[in-house]
Formats: sequence, C-alpha cells, structure tokens
Amino acid sequence: MAQRFGGKYSPIPGMRGADGSDPLPVPASQARHRFESRTKWVTIMASPLLMTAFFQGAPIEVATQIGGFGLIAAGMILTREGLQAEAAYDARRVARRPAVPRKLFGGIMAGLGIAVGAFEPGAAAAGAGILGFTGAVLHWLSFGPDPTKDKGMEGVDTFQQDRVARVITDAEGYLAGITDAIRRTGDRQLEARVNLFSVTARTLFDQVEQDPVSLSSARRYLGVYLMGARDATVKFADLYAQTRDRRARDDYEALLTDLERNFRALADRLRQGDRTNMDIEISVLRDRLAREGVRLPAEQPLIGRQPATQTMDDLLRMPERAGADGNMPDAATTTRAADQKGGR
Repeated sequence: MAQRFGGKYSPIPGMRGADGSDPLPVPASQARHRFESRTKWVTIMASPLLMTAFFQGAPIEVATQIGGFGLIAAGMILTREGLQAEAAYDARRVARRPAVPRKLFGGIMAGLGIAVGAFEPGAAAAGAGILGFTGAVLHWLSFGPDPTKDKGMEGVDTFQQDRVARVITDAEGYLAGITDAIRRTGDRQLEARVNLFSVTARTLFDQVEQDPVSLSSARRYLGVYLMGARDATVKFADLYAQTRDRRARDDYEALLTDLERNFRALADRLRQGDRTNMDIEISVLRDRLAREGVRLPAEQPLIGRQPATQTMDDLLRMPERAGADGNMPDAATTTRAADQKGGR
C-alpha cells in the first residue's frame, strides 16, 4: 500500500518534529472538511452551460447560460468557504458560530444558477423555478446547514477573546512573512522546514484561542519572537540566495529548531495548566461535598462498580450483609419478626 512520505523535514501534521518529539496535532486553522472537494465537482458538472453558451442563437440564451454557470460557480465558492469555516468550528473547543451563513447563501446562489441556466425564452418559468428549488434542496442535503450556535462560550470573556483574535491575526501575518521570505531561496527543504515550524506555531495559536486567559503567557511568543523570526528569515533569505552559505543555513535551521522546541514546550505547559485547573476544581467540589456530609461509605459499592467476578449468589447475599451491618434487615430477621408478631 502506498504511504505518504514523511521525514525529519516533512511539513505534514501528525509527523514527528525536527527534534524527534511526539507527533504534532493538526491545527484548527488547517482542518479540512470531508465534503470540501464536492464543490469542485459540482462546478465541473455545470461547465456544459458555459461551453455550449456560445453556440446558441439568441443573445438571451447566451446570457442565461453564462449567468447560470457564474451563479453556480459563485455559489460553490461560498459553499467551500462555509465548509472551511465549519471545519475550523468543529476542530476548536471554543468557537463562535460563523457570522455569515455561507453554505446557505451558496445553496441559494446555486439554485438560482440552475434556474437561470434552465430558463428558455418563451417557455414557462415554473419549470426552471422547480429545477432551481430542487437544486437548492439537494445542496442542503449534500453539504448540511451552517453552525448556528456558539460552542464552549459559557464563562468566556468576549472582550478577551477579541484581543486574542487580533494578536493571532498579527501572528499569522508574521508566519506569512516568514513563508514568503524563505521562498526566495528556492530551497524546497527549507520551505518544508519552515512549514513544519508554522504547524507548531499554529498549535500554540489554537491553545491560546481555546483558553484566552493564557494570552498573557504567550504574548511574547506570538509577537516579539515571531517578529524576530520573520526579520531573521528575511535577512537569511537575502544572504543565502546570493552566497549559498552552508554555515548560515545551519545557523538558521538551529534557530528554527530552538523556536519550535520553545513553542511546543509552552503549548504543553498551557495544556498541563488546564489539567491542573480541572484537578483543583474537582478537589474543591469533593471537599465541599464532604463538608455537607455527602460522603459515600467505603464499604458501600457504587452502582456499576461491582466486581467483575461477582455471581448471582453474591448478589442474593447482599441484603443479609446489609442487615448484619445494621443498614437494612435481612430476610431471616424480617421473617422472625413476623412470626413473633403472629404468635402474639
């Protein structure tokens, strides 16, 4: 079976880092929807409208077919953007619903395109309208609706999240500057190495987006360090494109390795901080329950936590043990009390 190539300088998420560390998770900003390729095939299937338009006799027919293809193509572009937004929404733990329902508008435009392309001058417009409505319904069934609710926004400071969005936008600009600068060298391995660092940096971006409180800890990484990396990349690209200095290349790769290691260490530390906060909340809740007297006796088993080797005889003996402990009378005690009462 064919396998995708991956190595030390592979930019593919899920491969090991340059320092041999654990595989990188796929950043939410690079998540892909499984239906994203369908938009391309829908546009290709609508291409006969464009190819046969210039063979029509009447200008109105040429205009309707070209317009129909344009509406369908524009609808597929909107749908593709909506699928990308939905993939990023699903990949994030905390996310707002898309501000514009792109898939909905894409379906409407695709339906209008089908109706306009199927319209014939002098014929009833009802048939073209039915075809357009059917196409819009099929679009909705194929791609689904847009996300309509915010996810994980309970207790999240929207002002802080807006600050995070602005900082990450600037950080993405720094990464884009690094990528554009390294392309001037014409070295594919260096481009792949920079792409791998970009994946590591975007992993930190996602962590900060999910926990906006951690922005204060990551601000230097998202601003000062990335800006310095961009400036260093620009100077290295200008030098390496002219001299092909091997020592300069080794120094630059060492810089990327150090940045990648530090970015991953910060992302892991922030992730561990979330785990620590969860453990603290659980501990505080248990202490409060204990002070309220809601403490389960150690000898009383929880439902669903019975031993795996427990038999039916053990279950039948449980009332007898409960009666012996004073919690619940067993069957023999109940029968003896009933006989004494009857003897009286």
